[in-house]
Amino acid sequence: MSKVTPNREVISIHIGQAGVQMGNACWELYCLEHGIQPDGQMPSDASIGIADDSFNTFFSETGAGKHVPRAVFVDLEPTVMSVHDITKACFEPANQMVKCDPRKGKYMACCLLYRGDVVPKDVNAAIAAMKVNKTIQFVDWWPVVAPLCVFH
Repeated sequence: MSKVTPNREVISIHIGQAGVQMGNACWELYCLEHGIQPDGQMPSDASIGIADDSFNTFFSETGAGKHVPRAVFVDLEPTVMSVHDITKACFEPANQMVKCDPRKGKYMACCLLYRGDVVPKDVNAAIAAMKVNKTIQFVDWWPVVAPLCVFH
């Protein structure tokens, strides 16, 4: 009677921006630990086609000997926008919850909160570009025109 080895397969699911970033970091570490190169090749693997290695729980081996992570990455962002695009979209009338037309008059203040992989230099450049735009005006006497926060 032969001994049957059970198949062990783990599929990792990474959802959203944080999930994708954490997943990328984890899989990069797994590949380093097992000597798997970015192209999926594993030079130290002398058991091509033999599925009894422990790393085959987390990696699927192709017929060509490449190791592919058993993972699903789902990014919930329909489109990735630049800091400038996001900042500009904040001032579009259709994106504001006001009863008046924001194109007629001046803003007293605004508070812009940026979250994620955002560089303050890009935020400052986007705000500077908005100040040059003549259709968006702020009152002259307000001491703090555009406070902003950047969350990483």
